[in-house]
Amino acid sequence: MNTLDVTIATIGRPHGLRGELALNLRTDQPEERLGRGARFEVSTGTGPRTLTLRGTRRQQDRWYASFEEVTDRTDAESLRGVDLVLAVDAEDEAEEDPDAWYPSQLTGLTVRHVDGHELGTVQGVEHYPAQDLLVVRTTDRRRVQLPLVEALVPEVDLDTGVVTANPPGGLFDALAEDEQGPEPETSRPPARPQD
Repeated sequence: MNTLDVTIATIGRPHGLRGELALNLRTDQPEERLGRGARFEVSTGTGPRTLTLRGTRRQQDRWYASFEEVTDRTDAESLRGVDLVLAVDAEDEAEEDPDAWYPSQLTGLTVRHVDGHELGTVQGVEHYPAQDLLVVRTTDRRRVQLPLVEALVPEVDLDTGVVTANPPGGLFDALAEDEQGPEPETSRPPARPQD
């Protein structure tokens, strides 16, 4: 079986005193992926841990989870920012939705402008509340964050290894030398004339 590691959610802030945690979902199938008894191997600041899902609930479009191993707010706070990752069967996922892709599959793909010229290489995806950002290393080694929305990233072709982008004007343009700011050695105020 060819597996693919998929980030299901990122743990948010604790909710209450008994270890319940808010979840920032990264899946469009939370009911399937977050079933009672699901086990997650996670890395924390104190080392690796296993978390066994006791249950989930929804409140005002937010998801909350409780884990067998987390029983108080202090322990819950130590998990903030931890990703919950599951290994899924890549072939089953492709059959279910042939046009779907996962952020981990984008790393290393070539980014091409809709006109065909190369913009750079995908370094990863950063998740933010408003939208995800595609992190691109440009051909001149700069780091550019491109909002991962259909209007700006109209196509992801995993078979050819190409992400097609239609960025707003100027996003991938290098700054002119006079707009980059002063060089470190010239950033001090000018010396005063001696009297």
